[in-house]
Amino acid sequence: MTVLDARALNRATLARQLLLGHADLPVLDAVTHLCGLQAQEPQEPFVGLWSRVRGFVPAALSDLLLDRQVVRIHLMRRTVHLVSAADALAWRARHADMLRGRALGPYREELAGVDLDELAAAGRALLADGEPRTMAEVTRALAGRWPGVGPRPLGEMLLSALVPVVQLPPRGLWRARAGVRTVTFSSWLGRDPDPPAAGGRDPVGEELVRRYLAAFGPAATADLRAWCGLTGLPAAVSAVRPELVSFRDERGRELLDLPGAPRPDPGTPAPVRFLPAFDNVILGYHDRSRIIDAAHRGLSVAGARVVLVDGRVSATWTAEAGTVQVTPLRRWSRAERAAVAEEGGALASFLSDGESDRVRIEASAR
Repeated sequence: MTVLDARALNRATLARQLLLGHADLPVLDAVTHLCGLQAQEPQEPFVGLWSRVRGFVPAALSDLLLDRQVVRIHLMRRTVHLVSAADALAWRARHADMLRGRALGPYREELAGVDLDELAAAGRALLADGEPRTMAEVTRALAGRWPGVGPRPLGEMLLSALVPVVQLPPRGLWRARAGVRTVTFSSWLGRDPDPPAAGGRDPVGEELVRRYLAAFGPAATADLRAWCGLTGLPAAVSAVRPELVSFRDERGRELLDLPGAPRPDPGTPAPVRFLPAFDNVILGYHDRSRIIDAAHRGLSVAGARVVLVDGRVSATWTAEAGTVQVTPLRRWSRAERAAVAEEGGALASFLSDGESDRVRIEASAR
């Protein structure tokens, strides 16, 4: 079985994640290909798409949110994701048990006396009128039925897990500052999520395997599980395995992939890319060594924005007052530093609507 080293996996990952070259794709197609973008920080997907889509303009994504073609929902790993409406409708029910389990985890003691099915029914009845509500408004309306339970356990359990809801604009629009208001899928998208398949079949799980590999492969089943948080996927993997090809990584793990998916030559040049906080190119794997060194692994979960140099996390960045500030994590060559400065200037211009292209790069780490 062919062994793919870290550099080969890196270049394949960059190609699948639209980071090896800007993609000539409509924004909706890019969001769909990427299986959504992690979006608990509402402005971060704009940077993620700017780094991936040629000529990206923020209004394109804002318009998709307003037109209800993309939505903000709790999905993979019970984190907020920006996904196409079609994927939200198709995938939400398959994630329901995972969402319920992960929401219950930190609040198990507080919710010990709460019948979750009763809570779900009460929430659906409250939200049935289609009026947008904040979590505080929802929990105030329900507090009398569960007077001994704090509002956060009730609200998070209900709105991130038990009832399929969408987070409404203006939250998630370019430059908008807005709190979370929610309505049900049926109110915003016109229908409830697709129900689970009958007869023990798992067509959604099988399609998730294919879609994950198209956007993240080659990858191990542990990587797939780390990306979505779902259990019960081995059967789906087994069902699609005849369609797939297999490799090994340098640790001997089996990696699965779609036969026609791009696996560029490891020597392919990789451009500098600025990534937003919580970018899935890092968080979408259990083994993240293909793109980030073990010493820096914590940056991704801490919400640091990072810079890829030669395809690997090599710096962090922030932006303030029209200036992009870059902090290297290793020593760079003169050419690498120049490339970072050029891309950083383009990012500064994007973030400031063309008013500034200032970049400040700190001294390289030793």
